[in-house]
Amino acid sequence: MTGPLQVGFIPLVDAAALIVAVDKGFAAAEGLDVALVREVSWSNVRDKLNIGLFDAAHLLAPVAIASSLGLGHVKVPIVAPFNLGFNRNSITVSPALHAAIMGEISGDRFDPMATALALARVVAARCKRGAEPLTFGMTFPFSTHNYQLRFWMAAGGVDPDEDVRMVVLPPPYMGDSLASGQIDGFCVGAPWNSIAVDRGVGHILHFVSDILVRAAEKVLAVRQSWSERNQPILAALIRAAFRAAEFIEQPENRAEAARILARPERIGVDAEIIQRTLDGRLKISPDGVMRESGRFRLADRQGAARPDPAQAAWLYAQMARWGQASISPEALKTAMAVFRPDLYDTALGLRGDTERPAPGSIGAFAGAPFDPADVAGYLASFKISRLKP
Repeated sequence: MTGPLQVGFIPLVDAAALIVAVDKGFAAAEGLDVALVREVSWSNVRDKLNIGLFDAAHLLAPVAIASSLGLGHVKVPIVAPFNLGFNRNSITVSPALHAAIMGEISGDRFDPMATALALARVVAARCKRGAEPLTFGMTFPFSTHNYQLRFWMAAGGVDPDEDVRMVVLPPPYMGDSLASGQIDGFCVGAPWNSIAVDRGVGHILHFVSDILVRAAEKVLAVRQSWSERNQPILAALIRAAFRAAEFIEQPENRAEAARILARPERIGVDAEIIQRTLDGRLKISPDGVMRESGRFRLADRQGAARPDPAQAAWLYAQMARWGQASISPEALKTAMAVFRPDLYDTALGLRGDTERPAPGSIGAFAGAPFDPADVAGYLASFKISRLKP
């Protein structure tokens, strides 16, 4: 092909492997010329990838699945051979909502069931006095942010379609919307939770790793047709991203990685905030309370970069639970085929018998254990859902 690869991204820390791969020279070492294009919304990224303006993209994992299924837009088969974002989302709420939840909580404030039940009591009290429903921001209807918020709320008895409002906002706008009172909380990827905390307008209530032990959130995405025509180029891009992820995982490299990501044309926020995210140690309240989690922001540790089709199956199950997709064996097969560990293994020269870290289960804090072989049975266990007949 001629000219540089056009790769779209949203200013989030989970684009780090792509950004560092380009700016640190890992892509060039693979013989690639890559132009990174910053976008503000996931719909822009999806549309430009689907029509061929982008060769590859940093993309919401559920959008890759929805595109392959033809949900919410034209059907364009997408493949995802590399996980870019794993356990990087958080739920942040306004100081007023945080105080209300803490006032109703019974149990550990980091227990998502305790906060979900407290939220249900807050919602009931607001309804009783005729107050407006709470409003929560998420980044896209087909997004892990949407599903993670819904999963948490519904576990406590809050119906996300009936009891609260859910609105779509681009990640960089979450803090301003919280500060202005347009929303009461949001789920978004780093660093935008930390930005809200540093501004004094939000409290990080939960890391997504409180809700799900392992959550694939963003992927390196390409059109299936492009992948078939450009296999050597895709393999080189996977290797570059993998080497960048390895670089970021080393504590001694994180200050440099944070400086790269902080550049205005990349994420464009203070490097110190980004480094907190890379270290998995975040300030969760404006008063300076810090929290650390070994499961926050997995890049290459514990096999996080290798796509796991079971993660795609869980995301498809959430689409079905909330009425975005119908349940069918064919749709499940298509969804799981989006995540391509075979392309990852081939690019990195891994053999089928190579010992790898076990991918582990989804590990949700509530509900039945997830089994990709019985999606219908799993979904039938939930009291709150929008399953299509």
